[in-house]
Amino acid sequence: MRLTRRGVLVLVLAAGFYALGELAGYTFFRAIAGIAAGAVLIALATTRFRPKVEISRTVRPDRVERGKPALASLVVRNTGQRRHGGFAAGDGIGTETHRLRVRPLAPGAEATYHYELPTAARGRLQVGPLVVNRPDLFDLARGDQTVGGTAWLWVHPRRHAVRAAQSGHPRHHHEGPITDPPLRGSADLRSVREYVMGDEVRHLHWKASARTGRLMVREYADPAQPRFTAVLDTRRASMNPAVFEEAVEVAASLFYASASAGQHCRLITATGADTPVDSGVRAARALLDELALVTQNAADDAPLLPTVLAAAPRPGGVLIMITGPDADLGHAARWHPDTVIRLGDGRPSAGAGGLITAVDAAGAAARWNSLAGKA
Repeated sequence: MRLTRRGVLVLVLAAGFYALGELAGYTFFRAIAGIAAGAVLIALATTRFRPKVEISRTVRPDRVERGKPALASLVVRNTGQRRHGGFAAGDGIGTETHRLRVRPLAPGAEATYHYELPTAARGRLQVGPLVVNRPDLFDLARGDQTVGGTAWLWVHPRRHAVRAAQSGHPRHHHEGPITDPPLRGSADLRSVREYVMGDEVRHLHWKASARTGRLMVREYADPAQPRFTAVLDTRRASMNPAVFEEAVEVAASLFYASASAGQHCRLITATGADTPVDSGVRAARALLDELALVTQNAADDAPLLPTVLAAAPRPGGVLIMITGPDADLGHAARWHPDTVIRLGDGRPSAGAGGLITAVDAAGAAARWNSLAGKA
């Protein structure tokens, strides 16, 4: 409950008229001051009475490609014992507010309101909470009430139709490419994580457990499992923001196709983010969530591949790097990527040596499919 600018002005005028009435000895000015002050008090008393409502909200779908439609549905239910006369409200959508007018509702009645959500920019958009605005008749005071919780909308990068990355590349401790039938009797150490109920006791990592004070286990992966790794350049100097959006779309397209085709995927960025996931649609969604939030927050002089990762062995399977037209790969070249995709180049080509240059994501996808079809 607070005074509006008009309410503050009326209160100041009331004080001024009262002072003038006292100094000049005129009852008329004191009467005006009393009326003005009384109006402000009535406004404050009116806004104290707020409607008793319950809110439920759904966002469908909760994940959507950039530019595709998404709809929010808001159900307002009168939980009070009296009919309320309707009210104005604002539902938060990120940094913006969607205004709506809730119609009068009888006790126990409800009303449903639908509105579209903005999906022009990728990211994680908070929808809600609902703020009930209860102004008085003359807008001297306002009683805002926050009702209900929030929902989230994930706006993923746009995806282009691409072929899944071709696997069958040599692993660091095997001779030759992995082919059918798959290799048996060996496994790669994928990561060390905290023990959860049901893990194999023989996989306990005692050194890590002693260092952390918690039981840690080794997580292994079948070396025959197809792998796909993409290094995304997040340095500001590598490409302008528009080209970076195209680069994110290329990464999203390749990850979705590869994970859906049964490949384990891994996203690496110049900021040091390293996100390995399993295969399948759920894994693809996890990477798309990550790409919805990725930004160009790496320093201009940072290497494409963080030093701690550059010293590690090359990831198995297919490895690509997505960067700008003139960006330096630096020591990332030691990993010998299968394909380097350079975006923002006005001379599109799909040449030898695993280099793809294109103006935008659509062009890169077309050239990727062309090369994949020849493999």
